[in-house]
Amino acid sequence: MTLSEAIVSRHSVRRYKDTPLPESVLSALREKIEHVNRNAGLHIQLVTDEPKAFSGIMSYGSFSGVRNYLVMAGAKSEELDEKIGYYGEQLVLLAQTLGLNSCWAGLSYSKIPGTYELGEGEKIGCYIALGYGDTQGKGHKIKKAEEVSNADGNTPEWFRRGIYAALLAPTAVNQQKFRIEYLGPRNGALPEVSARATFSMVGYARMDLGIVKYHFEIGAGKENFIWAE
Repeated sequence: MTLSEAIVSRHSVRRYKDTPLPESVLSALREKIEHVNRNAGLHIQLVTDEPKAFSGIMSYGSFSGVRNYLVMAGAKSEELDEKIGYYGEQLVLLAQTLGLNSCWAGLSYSKIPGTYELGEGEKIGCYIALGYGDTQGKGHKIKKAEEVSNADGNTPEWFRRGIYAALLAPTAVNQQKFRIEYLGPRNGALPEVSARATFSMVGYARMDLGIVKYHFEIGAGKENFIWAE
């Protein structure tokens, strides 16, 4: 399965089978986590065979059977939420290519002492449930391209592909609070694209933006553009 295929097939799943993750899958996840932590300065941790985090008093939203999850943590900063979204979605899509299901969880979990470590100045942004789902989940209604971008017949095909991939990105309560615009080439360089979070009543818009930007890069092709400052 390619990442583009994973974007289309991946849906949020909250109910999981009691099936252990094979060592080959765990090894692939751990290798990617090590790479992300080293290059992005995050402190993501994989917790396995631990049933309490998604079954306690803080758990809601019909989660059941969750025994494996990612603790998405890093040093406190204005960029942390976006980094968690961008690099967390890399792990989510990798999990999908490995045959797993997943679900981002902003609030519906309990922090179980002894299952994670935090360094000085670090915080947890969210958890991501992982495992073999009872189902493959289902898609949700998404906005139109013109509601989140300036995509039209005059923008490049790669930009429109990027917007389609961005619209398939998971966002908190499916809010899709983002705006992506094609700015065109400047000074003979690659075309610039801007992306920003828009106002959200429920929060997590900056984390969502990181997820959306990774999806856009996959759909559009990173070789076709640069992000505007």
